[in-house]
Amino acid sequence: MSRLTITLSEPRYRALKEAAAQRDKTIGQLIDESLDFYGIKSREQALDLVRRARTGSALNEEQALTLAQEEVHAMRHPA
Repeated sequence: MSRLTITLSEPRYRALKEAAAQRDKTIGQLIDESLDFYGIKSREQALDLVRRARTGSALNEEQALTLAQEEVHAMRHPA
């Protein structure tokens, strides 16, 4: 697992720490869940998503990639 150092304002850090405590999670877990929520995935995860989309449908590679991109966009920008 990799480590990351970020700089936050003191009020933002306190708010993040409180949010994590309220959810009985670590700050790292909360950030990791937030990245999932926004659809931020590794290239390998994205390619796996495309492979699974193609396996479960009759889509060609271009159609499957388009569908995957639309799904990521929908996760990042909910209506």
